[in-house]
Order: sequence, then structure tokens, then C-alpha cells
Amino acid sequence: MDSFSHLLDGFGTALTPTHLLFAAIGVILGTAIGVLPGIGPAMAVALLLPVTYGLDSTAAFIMFAGIYYGGMFGGSTTSILLNTPGESAAVVTAIEGNPMAKSGRGSQALAAAAIGHFVGGMIGTTALVLLAPAVASVAVDIGAPDYFAIMMLAFIAVTSVLGASRIRGFASLLIGLTVGLIGLDQVTGQSRLTFGMLHLADGIDVVIVAVGLFAVGEALWVAAHLRHKAEGPIPVGRPWLSRADLKRTWKPWLRGPVIGFPFGAVPAGGAEIPTFLSYVTERRLSKHKDEWGKGAIEGVAGPESTASASAAGTLVSMLTLGLPTTAVAAVMLAAFQQYGIQPGPLLFERETDLVWGLIASLFVGTVLLLVINLPMAPVWAKLLRLPRPYLYGGILFFASVGAYAVGGDTIDLIVLFMIGVVGLAMRRFGLPILPAIIGAILGPGAELQMRRALQLSDGSLTGLVNSPLSVIVYAIIVLLLAWPLLRRLITRTRTAKTQS
Repeated sequence: MDSFSHLLDGFGTALTPTHLLFAAIGVILGTAIGVLPGIGPAMAVALLLPVTYGLDSTAAFIMFAGIYYGGMFGGSTTSILLNTPGESAAVVTAIEGNPMAKSGRGSQALAAAAIGHFVGGMIGTTALVLLAPAVASVAVDIGAPDYFAIMMLAFIAVTSVLGASRIRGFASLLIGLTVGLIGLDQVTGQSRLTFGMLHLADGIDVVIVAVGLFAVGEALWVAAHLRHKAEGPIPVGRPWLSRADLKRTWKPWLRGPVIGFPFGAVPAGGAEIPTFLSYVTERRLSKHKDEWGKGAIEGVAGPESTASASAAGTLVSMLTLGLPTTAVAAVMLAAFQQYGIQPGPLLFERETDLVWGLIASLFVGTVLLLVINLPMAPVWAKLLRLPRPYLYGGILFFASVGAYAVGGDTIDLIVLFMIGVVGLAMRRFGLPILPAIIGAILGPGAELQMRRALQLSDGSLTGLVNSPLSVIVYAIIVLLLAWPLLRRLITRTRTAKTQS
């Protein structure tokens, strides 16, 4: 009950006209910036840090939180309409959202994403209020072997369900892992696959990889086929969800926070792994198997709800432990330090008004996101009425702007288009894009956690399975890999019994 009384006081702080204005500014800025590939919410918060020097700390953090939530949603808009993720957490949304848009259901995909963000954000923020101390205490006990096992599960789960064959899925994963190796070794400092270029010493930013494979690869693929078959504008479709759509989306909306919130709260977590796992889960549970890869609405609703709940989860570790789990949380941690505030267990006691005002503003920002963006769904979808050459010319322009904004170097543009050519080749030979993305995103982290676990065990492989959680996760991995064989054996056994 103590938490609820503090939350009520927080609403008293967040609902003042001034703080409401800053929440609205944050949401609108975050959505607009999230739409641009490469210019995600982390960069937005970083750019706005100097602007907030003269602001009250509570108002500044309320605006930052609005930018965070708005950026998460804005990234999904271009994922759906243009196959161009504005944020790494929106990568999964493009898989089903863009085919929906191409088939004239862009408005429905945007509506499913907006409502998914609202449901995930409300449930995730409620869980933040109720479970923050408990989740934080559990997260402290998770070690390197557990992280490595969870990342291996993400690799196997996503690779096993995508593409025409598992071999093509693992080939795509290998491409992503190779891209993730580029740069300096995090342990020894040796350069890998940099070809003597200092610019590649820091590796390739995951946004450039995602935008290159998705947006540039898609634009090149369309350009290669336009001369053979001219295509007109894509129809926008009805700007509302039908009863059948709601029947298919309400369960993914509710399942998303169950996956997203715990992963967001785990240090070194974030929204990438849970959105991948949400996609896999919804694909496994769906009754419409034939629609996956062609525009299944569950593949938009589940990951978007998961990403929103994960955003709330990241604030658990940041506020209670001072551990940032995403780039935005890291920038917000710097903002706390700018105001002379140190996040940690004592933050809730020392800065009660600030913390609970911030948490209450998350509820307010979530409602503002739905109110602002749900009516905008058909307006955004009208982007698809543009003729294909202009549409994909615009995609290449914004992809180039976003890639340049990441590092401010023209070499990033060269890397972007080289990766785009790889994306074109992958489409030509039927390799799924997502395993390559997950390999590039999680590969470096998986390598680091594996080496930490092996260092702690003096090189013994038992160090990778020395905790109950890692054993459970590896058992799930074995089941995933063995399931096709088991299914064949079960089918043959049943067939033999029937014939006899």
C-alpha cells in the first residue's frame, strides 16, 4: 500500500500543467525522432541533455521518459510502413508489419502496434510499481553463464522457425555473427576483420546493420524488379481493427509484458531478446500458420507490447541498482548524475517526489501516445500511396541520413550500402534477414559473457552450466533442436499403429 500512496503523490506531481506539457513534448519528439532510422531515443535524450540545464530535475526526467516511450513507438512506424526499423527493438515488427502494409493493411498494423504499446506500457509500468524491488534482487543473482544461455536460446529459437530451411537460417545467423565480430576484441584488444581501417575498430553500429539489411536491401530488391513489372501505389486499407483482428491480437498484447518486463529488468537485457522470443512464441501458438511471413497481425501485436513493457523493465535496474540495461537508460543515468543524483537502493527514500513523479508520468505518457498516434494511423499509412520509385528513393534518403547521424562519418554510408548489397543477396538466395540481425546484435554480448564464464571456471566448460537457470535454458534449447526429429518419430509411430 505504501507504493500506491507514493504513486498517488506522483500523479499529483505528473498531472500539473507544466509537467503534462513536458510529457507531451517528450512523447511527440520521441515519436518523430524514432521514425528516423538511426536517430533513436538514446541520441534524442543525449542531444537534449544540454537543453535541460535550466529545467527542474522532475520536469527534465518526465520529458526524457516521454522521449523514451515515444522513440520506441516511432521506430515501429517506419518498420511497418517502409521496412526500415527506427530502433533495434523495432526490427522484429518489420517481419510481419511490412507485409501487412504491402497488402493494404498498414493502418491495421499501426493500430495493433499503438494498442500493443499502450497495453504493454500500462502493464509494464504497473509491474514497475509492484515488483521493482523483487525483480532487482533476482537480477543481481543472474551471472555470465545465465546470460550466455539466454542468448544462445535467442539464437536457436529465432533461427529454427524462420526461412525455408534450418540450414538457411543458420547461414543467416553466421553472417550476423561475422558482422558482430568486426572491431576490437573486448578482452584482448586485438583488431578483428577491420582490414586495417581505424573506423571499424569500434565495430559496426547495429542500427546501420539493421537499416542496411532491411531498408537498403529491400529498396535494391524492389529496384531490381521494377523494370520487369511496374507496380502502382499500395492501398491504405480501413483505418480500424475488425472484430477478427481484435480476437487475434488481445492474447499477444497480454502475453507481451510477461516476456518483455523481466528481460528489460535484467542487467544487459533490453528489448531485442524479448521481442525475438515474443515473435517465436506467437508463431508457435498461432492458428494461422500460413500467414506468417506474409503479414500475420499477431507478429506485430506481440513484439510491440513486449518492447513497451521491456522499456518499463529497464527502469527497474536503473532506478533501484543504478545499472543501465539499454543505451537510453545509460544516458538517463548520466542525466541523474548531471543533477547530482545517484540512482540506487536509497533513491526512493532520498528523491521520493522525483522518482514517483517519473513513474506516474510513464502512465501519462503511455496514454498520450495512444491518444496521439491511434488517430494518426491512417495518416501515416498514406505514405504508402506514393509511387514505388519515390517511396523507395525516400527510404534510401532517410536511411542514409540516419546512418550518417550515427557517427557523422561518410564511411558509415559506404558500410550501409555494402550491407545493403548483402541484404539484396540474402533475398536473392532465400536467406531470412532476422537471424543475421540477432547475430549482429547479440553476438558480441554472447561472446563476452561466454568468456567471462570460462574465466571464472579456469577454462572448464562446466562453467557454462553451473547454475540452475542455465541448465533449464539449455534443456529448452535441446528440446527445440530435437523437436523436429521427435515429431517425425511420433508421426511414424502413430502411422505404424494405424496400419497395423
